[in-house]
Amino acid sequence: MKATVLVDNNTIIDRYFLGEPGLSVLVEVDGLRVLLDCGYSGVFIENARRMNIDLLHLDWLVLSHGHLDHTWGLVDLIRLYTEAGINGIDLSRPRLLAHPEALVTRLANKIPEIGSLIGQDKLARHFDMAPSREPQWLSERLVWLGEIPRKFDFEYVGPTERLLVSAEGETVPDELVDDGALACVTDQGLVVISGCSHSGVCNIVEHAREVTGQERVVDVLGGFHLLNAPEARLQATADYLGALNLESLHACHCTDLAARICLARTCPVRETGSGLVLEYPTNQ
Repeated sequence: MKATVLVDNNTIIDRYFLGEPGLSVLVEVDGLRVLLDCGYSGVFIENARRMNIDLLHLDWLVLSHGHLDHTWGLVDLIRLYTEAGINGIDLSRPRLLAHPEALVTRLANKIPEIGSLIGQDKLARHFDMAPSREPQWLSERLVWLGEIPRKFDFEYVGPTERLLVSAEGETVPDELVDDGALACVTDQGLVVISGCSHSGVCNIVEHAREVTGQERVVDVLGGFHLLNAPEARLQATADYLGALNLESLHACHCTDLAARICLARTCPVRETGSGLVLEYPTNQ
């Protein structure tokens, strides 16, 4: 399995890629090419070009959740596909997998939209829509975890100022039930790839173990949403992840410096950013 970070808040040192407050990761396994999230803009496309990565032939587009820093790049991806079609360039039609609530309107304070700029109806013109609350196996080894059960009390954040507009047109508190992740069964154990971990990175990892039946976790890559997190939550998260005896931990995107320092006391935290390429054996 190969995972390429197309965009992150940071960039790999001494490599000439772009960063932005967003995340996009290309996962390749079992002959499939799966794009997890599209970042905030077209930066992930520019970085893919610099790495000579073809985004016109994807099998799956997976949205970890509906926030702007993971979905607004959809506009640029559709532009890329549209221009390819106009110019007669061969391209595929990916399937789009996300929680059913990932594409609803979201509000924050006085900001009228922090969710996807494009609704499901228009996206269906470009992708084969495959919404799901339940886990979905994309290949023999790669699974979308679906809606994440909230098991650990220390990861519960509580109500925020964020709201969403439900399918019935009601404005309700946004509990971010659409937040999900991918997990891949490699020869050495599980690799978990999250977007923001609003549902809690420990909850995500625990659910991945239950869905796959795999106890061993070798790496967790993605945003952990540990921004100005209370010390008690940081320590509980570090204790849980440290007990997994990971081979590496690639905390990025929405994980601040204080959180990484805390995690590094118990986990093998590694540098992460735009341009990072990770490979895990999947030969057995």
